[in-house]
Amino acid sequence: MRFLVAGGAGLIGSAMCAALVGRGDDVVCVDNLLTGSRANVEELSGDDRFVFVEADITAGIPVDGPFDVVINLACPASPVDFGPLALEILSVGSTGLRNLLEAARGWDATFLQASTSEVYGEPLVHPQPESYWGNVNPVGPRSVYDEAKRFGEALTMAYHRRCGVAVRIARIFNTYGPRMRPDDGRVISNLVTQALSGKPLTVYGDGAQTRSFCYVDDEVAGILALLRSPLPGPVNIGNPAECSVAELARVVLEVTGSPSPIEHRPLPEDDPTQRRPDITLASGALGWAPQVTLRDGLRRTADWFARQAVRPARRG
Repeated sequence: MRFLVAGGAGLIGSAMCAALVGRGDDVVCVDNLLTGSRANVEELSGDDRFVFVEADITAGIPVDGPFDVVINLACPASPVDFGPLALEILSVGSTGLRNLLEAARGWDATFLQASTSEVYGEPLVHPQPESYWGNVNPVGPRSVYDEAKRFGEALTMAYHRRCGVAVRIARIFNTYGPRMRPDDGRVISNLVTQALSGKPLTVYGDGAQTRSFCYVDDEVAGILALLRSPLPGPVNIGNPAECSVAELARVVLEVTGSPSPIEHRPLPEDDPTQRRPDITLASGALGWAPQVTLRDGLRRTADWFARQAVRPARRG
């Protein structure tokens, strides 16, 4: 099959490209490298089945079709980007998405939209099933990302209902793993790089807020399982193993062997207090469930960061 992967030089996108090429598919990766990195797909550059195109999808889709599948993973997704890249996030979530949908429509391709657990906002239902409509602050500091993704789901379903485009919507929960940006502001990259550098681990608030972290290989497997199914979605693709941020920090210290202390700072505005996917639908309809434990995933992630010249500080 021939795949177009928008945002293919990011964390999930690069893992997706590697998985598709590895199973024998042809892949065209499009990324403007605003937050992605060419280094993330460098290992694929010598493969005839892989093509990298540096381009901004808000300006159009500069590749020749047809494609069997279009996967949209293009959007800055880190909290540190929500302020400085606010307009870019809104643009890629509207104009860029519509450009991709129009292209998929013209090629008669299946289209997969990567949505997010952020559509649930500060959830009043726990864990969060796909039927929950969410509780999002539409004008808060996180709103550019949250509302761009909510709009993205609406636009994707409009193309499905009105234009007959075959679509899939995956709601992604807190993905982590190799190829993360060390400075992306996400809790795992923050804690792991701090631990490896011997710096204090930053925990916001008392650390009682919870997250459910999904290792990137599991996330890719879940997305591919959704693509194989007839479900338009949305479908939660995440790991239901819930963990407090305080406990996460303790596990990071254990797997890295770091002597770093834990330092508490004020909780950011609109930071969700809990997040956990209900994956009943993914488990039953897709036969998918995450396989990598948090401890194992953190160890793999820390090893990758260490190889990127973030050197660990060891106890003793």
